[in-house]
Amino acid sequence: MKAARGFTLIELIVAMTLTAMLLAMLSGGLYGVVRDWQRDGSGLDATLDKALVVLQLDRALQSAFPHTYIDTEKVAKYVYFEADEHRLSFISMVSPQRQSGLTAWELSTDDKHGVQLRQTPAFSDNPDMRLTALKPVPLLPNYTAEWHFLFQKDPQTKQWVQTWTGKERQSLPIAVQLVLTPRNKKKGDEVVEIVVPVHSWRNPDIQPIVPLK
Repeated sequence: MKAARGFTLIELIVAMTLTAMLLAMLSGGLYGVVRDWQRDGSGLDATLDKALVVLQLDRALQSAFPHTYIDTEKVAKYVYFEADEHRLSFISMVSPQRQSGLTAWELSTDDKHGVQLRQTPAFSDNPDMRLTALKPVPLLPNYTAEWHFLFQKDPQTKQWVQTWTGKERQSLPIAVQLVLTPRNKKKGDEVVEIVVPVHSWRNPDIQPIVPLK
């Protein structure tokens, strides 16, 4: 039998050199993959955050509650649901903190701060003053919001309006259309539009204005 032949020093050096080159190529490629993943992942995180915010707003508006409060000056009871071009305030059975009880929501929008949110527990009063005293929390800084409201104009006709005053209408809207528009459009930023049915708009506890005696 012939004796087994080992590797020469030159062969070992060549093998080690090739291995080092291969490891360098793999590590460079892996770094690129990780870097791309982190960049794509940050975009994915932003998309998921936006989707969660929209989902939470959808749930909160669906669960809008026909909260009534007493105006002591006019000695009358009013439904709390107020909206103009820059502000939407309502009471909901949904709370982002998953706390029990009703929550007062106030969404505000402008070109400088985007969409912001104030929240406070809802009691038997008008929560406007307590909401105004709170510092708004940025909700969607890169978006502005528009909202429209569906109401029953007459037994045969429904109509969309841009504002809502619970004091005058004494009811909740049938549905809310929410449109979120990017302020500075970036990659992946698109207009988001949802139409949310308000489940309690026919609540029998909502009554026309009746002065209390």
